[in-house]
Amino acid sequence: MDMKTRHPTLGSLLRSLRARNGWTLSQMSERTSIPVSTLSKVEHDRLTLSYDKLVQLSQRLEIRVSELFADPSEIEPAVTARRSIGLTDSAVRVNTKNYDYYYLCPELRRKRMIPILTRIRAKSAEEFGELVRHSGEEYIYVLKGAIKVLTEFYDPVVLNSGESIYLDSNMGHAYVTAEGCDEAVVLGVCSSTDEGLMHSLMSLHGETETETVLPPNPPEPMRPMEPMRAPVKAVKKAKGR
Repeated sequence: MDMKTRHPTLGSLLRSLRARNGWTLSQMSERTSIPVSTLSKVEHDRLTLSYDKLVQLSQRLEIRVSELFADPSEIEPAVTARRSIGLTDSAVRVNTKNYDYYYLCPELRRKRMIPILTRIRAKSAEEFGELVRHSGEEYIYVLKGAIKVLTEFYDPVVLNSGESIYLDSNMGHAYVTAEGCDEAVVLGVCSSTDEGLMHSLMSLHGETETETVLPPNPPEPMRPMEPMRAPVKAVKKAKGR
């Protein structure tokens, strides 16, 4: 028994890996192309995987094969050294009847957090409409003005500039301007183990409400600097001849 305690099986390690990422067996099966029945048998130590399958598993999950046999408590977090400067000029912008959204740092993929700068115009629950829900949790900090936070399980609460709230995003919620405030600006951070969080958030806006979606487009501000005039000069010289 002590040996089993000191040396976890492939099944227990695979189960721990799945739990850390919040995946169901079906989700892991989709990611690895290994049948659910096979993964289930491996996790219950009724089946092992061939070397080819282990390589396939590690490649699809983007981990080293050695990590499949490492005790989770001994695995050091990898340093990704990722960094992004959040500028509104390079943000993905979405305009709706209630809000103007600026999705910051859009070039980073598979983010665990989605930072959003939001300008709020909706002034009441009736104007906002149905409360929204999505996976994960979120943190909202009021930068300018004042807002009223509406949730399905709590009484409305008013937050002024410099105040914030942390809540479960699966709970129905909405943000509107507080009484006497025409417009408010907040910084929100949404977090979830769901890799499709960005897509889920974008889908909440609805195609009928979305006015513009401007993806980051670095070449756009560079257009005035492009050497477009050289061909024109060449044409003029040709005409002079």
